[in-house]
Amino acid sequence: MPGDLHAAALEALLIQSPEAKCEAAHLLKRGLDAGDLAAGHSEPARELSEPGRPERPRLVAPRELPQRGLGSIEGRAAFLHAIAHIEFNAINLGLDAVYRFRGMPAAFYADWTTVAADEARHFRLLTDRLAELGAAYGDFEAHNGLWDMACRTADDVMVRMALVPRVLEARGLDVTPGMIQRLRQIGDEASARILETILEEEVAHVAAGSRWLEWCCEGRGLEPQATFLRLLQQRCPGAVRPPFNHAARLAAGFSETELERLHRTSPMSEIKTS
Repeated sequence: MPGDLHAAALEALLIQSPEAKCEAAHLLKRGLDAGDLAAGHSEPARELSEPGRPERPRLVAPRELPQRGLGSIEGRAAFLHAIAHIEFNAINLGLDAVYRFRGMPAAFYADWTTVAADEARHFRLLTDRLAELGAAYGDFEAHNGLWDMACRTADDVMVRMALVPRVLEARGLDVTPGMIQRLRQIGDEASARILETILEEEVAHVAAGSRWLEWCCEGRGLEPQATFLRLLQQRCPGAVRPPFNHAARLAAGFSETELERLHRTSPMSEIKTS
């Protein structure tokens, strides 16, 4: 009889060691793929104010994070550390989706175990690069914005699918090409290639959010694009603003009409230029 997928996801979610959490995320995916784990009828998900994480990095408000340029080794290490922290939180978000949301189709759990394993691989790529620069995860301060959103969307899988993959992760699709260009301009090809890999694979993660938002809306008789815009305005107004990476967002399940609506409702659209 297969083991309980939800219980295994919770166990991975509570692991504090980043390396052990990465390994657990890969084992979770392999266990589900092999049929050794299955979504069952375990007790309802509990609230989690914090996932398992190491004592460092120290978490601060975003405004307290110092601004560093990429021209120095320390500046590049701090930059990559910030991305590594996003990926570490994304592992937890993938695991939490598997643990928290019950009664979903098997394909939902396949998608989010895959996402968690991908994010674990991204985290390892970044921490390996940090080591080459003489740094490690935890050496710099970080903020908790991604997990804060997980807590704010823990009550409803539809809201989670709308606001985590399609808002927070989709922002990465918009800004990563510029990051890659900046790294190449200063000759850091190794870091640029890692970000290219992450960008390419994050499209599929945002697409999973789009797919499951549509599934949730269909089951509730809701129109997905209108629902997304309503949730965006209700829960995090002003969080999405251009310029957008249109090609990546289209590949990730946004429509041209949806992107036009986002342009119109963005705070940036109210700024007039001469």
